[in-house]
Amino acid sequence: MSLDAVLARVDADLDAATGRLMELLRIPSISTDPAFKADCSKAADWLVRELTALGFDASARPTPGHPMVVAHGGGDGPHVLFYGHYDVQPVDPLDLWHRDPFDPAIEETPKGKVIRGRGAADDKGQLMTFVEACRAWKAETGTLPARVTIFFEGEEESGSPSLIPFLEENADELRADIALICDTGLFDPETPAIVTQLRGLLGEEIRVTGPSLDLHSGMYGGIAMNPIRALTRVLAGLHDDNGVIQVPGFYDDVAELSPELKAQWDALGFDEARFLGDVGLSGKAGEAGRSGLEMIWSRPTAEINGIWGGYTGAGFKTVLPSEAHAKVSFRLVSGQDPLKLRESFRAWVRERLPADCEVSFTDHGASPAGHMDTGHPAFEVARAALSAEWPKPAAFIGCGGSIPVAGYFKSHLGMDALLAGFGNDDDAVHSPNEKYNLSSFHRGIRAWARVLGGLSA
Repeated sequence: MSLDAVLARVDADLDAATGRLMELLRIPSISTDPAFKADCSKAADWLVRELTALGFDASARPTPGHPMVVAHGGGDGPHVLFYGHYDVQPVDPLDLWHRDPFDPAIEETPKGKVIRGRGAADDKGQLMTFVEACRAWKAETGTLPARVTIFFEGEEESGSPSLIPFLEENADELRADIALICDTGLFDPETPAIVTQLRGLLGEEIRVTGPSLDLHSGMYGGIAMNPIRALTRVLAGLHDDNGVIQVPGFYDDVAELSPELKAQWDALGFDEARFLGDVGLSGKAGEAGRSGLEMIWSRPTAEINGIWGGYTGAGFKTVLPSEAHAKVSFRLVSGQDPLKLRESFRAWVRERLPADCEVSFTDHGASPAGHMDTGHPAFEVARAALSAEWPKPAAFIGCGGSIPVAGYFKSHLGMDALLAGFGNDDDAVHSPNEKYNLSSFHRGIRAWARVLGGLSA
C-alpha cells in the first residue's frame, strides 16, 4: 500500500526534515519590524527553493509589504489549498530567552524533545509539516495524490495588510475545493483537534472629553464632570450581574450550540477549575449557566482591554482630567455582524454619557466569525487521519481566538477551510522560549500524509 510506504518514508526522513526546519528557523523573518524586511524576503526565497526542488511551480509574489509564496503541484484528484505563514513575532524581551531565538536547537525536557526557537510553533514548524508530507509522497510515488496549491503569507503577524488585495487579484488561481490551515493546536497532548468555528473580533477605542483643560481638583472637584468618572460608569454597565452583555441587540443573531456538538465538547472533560487555577483564579466570571468551553468557543464576549486618563506618572497630581480613554474588544460568534454591533455599541455609549461629555471612537478592526461546514468530506478524512496518529480520537472543537484568513477564504474565494494544527498550550507562542514538540512535528507530517491520501480516495 503506498500510504504505508509514505509513512515509513516520513519516519526515516525525520532527522533530515528537522534539519530543514532548523534552516528556516534561523532566518529572522520578523514582519512587524522594517529592519527585517530583507530577512522576510530571504525566508520566502528559501521556501520557493524547497518547493521548486519538490517539483512545485513556485514563486515569491511581490506585495506592498512582504512577499507571498505561491506554489502549484500534483495532478488529478481534489484540489486543496494549504495556507501557512512564514513571518514571526518580535523576540522582545530578549533577556528572558534561554538561548538565541534564531539559533534553534533540539532540547530534552521532562515532557520529551522540543524544537526551541522563534517560529517553531507559530508557524514555521506547522507549515513545514505539510511540506514534508508532500516530500514523502513525492519520494515514494513520484507524485502527489491530490492537486495542491501552497500559499504562504509573510504578514500574518503584522495584521495581513496585503492579504485581501492579493486574494482579490489572484482569486481564480488560489480558489480550490477546500483550504487547509495549520495554525492551531491540539486540545491536549493526547487529543488532536479540528477547529470548526472561530470567533470574530471587533475592536473599539473610546475617547471621552469634558472640560477644555485639566482642572485643579480642589477648585473644581464635585462641581465639574470628570470624564474618567463618566467613562468608568458606562463601562461598568457593559455586563449585568450574570455576565450578560447589555448592548442592545447583541445576542439577536447568536445561535445555541447543537446538542450533538455540546455532547462532544462535554466528553472532552475540560477541567475548568484547573484552567482558571493555572492563572491564579478560582471561579468563572462569564455568563451564568454556561460551561467553560461554551464561553471560550461559542459565546460572544465584551472585554475592557485598557483604560487610562489623567496623571499616571510617579507621585501624585490632583487633577480632573480633560480626557478619558478605553479600549474595548468583542469576540463574536457565527451570525453576528461586526459592523451592526459597532453602531449599536457606539449608540449605547453615547446614550449613557452625561451632559458636558463628548465621545469619539476609533475602530481597530472588524472581522466576522467563521463556521465551517463539517459536512464536507475532508472533515471526516482529517478526523480519521489525526485519530490514527494520537492516543485519543480527534475532536471537532471551537477556537476562542480569531483567524481572519479562514473567513477571507470563504468571503473572497468561496471555499471552506479546515483548521488542524499540532501545537500545545505550553508552546509559548509570541513569548520568550517558544518551542514545538518534536512529536508534534513528526505526527503532524504523518497526519498530513494521511489526509492527502484520504482525500485522493
